[in-house]
Amino acid sequence: MNKQALIKAASFCAYQERTQQEVRERLKDWEVVGDDAEEVIFELIAQNYLNEERFARIFAGSKFRQKGWGKIKIRQEMKMRKLSEYCINAGLSEIEDEDYWAKLEEIIHKKNHELRNIEPFARKKKVVNFALSRGFEQNLIWEVLKAI
Repeated sequence: MNKQALIKAASFCAYQERTQQEVRERLKDWEVVGDDAEEVIFELIAQNYLNEERFARIFAGSKFRQKGWGKIKIRQEMKMRKLSEYCINAGLSEIEDEDYWAKLEEIIHKKNHELRNIEPFARKKKVVNFALSRGFEQNLIWEVLKAI
């Protein structure tokens, strides 16, 4: 196994949480491929530098809290990063239902207020599209809109 690649990859993973796919791509950039790359990844997992469930939990929680993303958008992004369904579900479990509802209400109220000078039907359409683009579920969006 390439010790230098392992040291560089460990440093890469220590900086922030990574997925196996991100590490594979970085190893490929460093011209470490095939069995050598898989050995490095195996060793990173063994030494707990690389843990996709931990990545998923941190990723989902931070995208929800900091960027205001909904579960649909978070799930899509994690699928693009080639995470397993188990890891995706573990990550999404970090989002509490009450917090999710409160964030959706906050987003809808804020957008509704920004568009207060627009005709009501057009405003509602824009608010719904905005919340959908953030990755929130359509049925929840309509529930919040009915409540206000």
